[in-house]
Amino acid sequence: MNAAEEEVLRANAYALLAALLTAPPSADLLQALSVLDGDVDAEDGPMGAAFATLASAARAALPADVADEYGTLFIGVGGGELSPYGSYYKTGFLNEKPLAELRADMARLGIARADDVREPEDHIAALCEMMAGLITGAFDAEATLDEQRAFYERHVAGWAERFFTDLEAAPSARFYRAVGALGRTFLAVEGQAFDLAA
Repeated sequence: MNAAEEEVLRANAYALLAALLTAPPSADLLQALSVLDGDVDAEDGPMGAAFATLASAARAALPADVADEYGTLFIGVGGGELSPYGSYYKTGFLNEKPLAELRADMARLGIARADDVREPEDHIAALCEMMAGLITGAFDAEATLDEQRAFYERHVAGWAERFFTDLEAAPSARFYRAVGALGRTFLAVEGQAFDLAA
């Protein structure tokens, strides 16, 4: 695999996590996920296993059930089982200093908040979308690997893996248990790759 292919795969993994954490997956997305393991074999290691687990979970899932699960996990009456925000994981409170730091970095990198989004920018889905955009150049310009690493270390590392681990273990997680495993596994690989590139 060449470097360009690796970058596409990284961006796609972030984009997939963003899509699954922004809203419950549609029937079409569940169908597409259900065949992911057709391209996976034993040589693909932990990421291959995580994608195979997600494919299996998608085959067993019904869209209405996954929508209910999403609501219980992330919305709920008075809040979901999990808080998918960086500020909460870093400080124990929402809308704290980590969010202000993220907003400053977003402005510096030319990343604008979407007008139709109500969630704070430190939502895990938004951060995954930002990482995908930094890789692909969806913002002002494609970010260098050093810029990607700096953003990752400042806004994703140190809490997002804990979030995905918590998602795997959440009492209401069924389909999303596999999403948690994929996110945890991917971020572990991503962190190791950044360490090696430093």
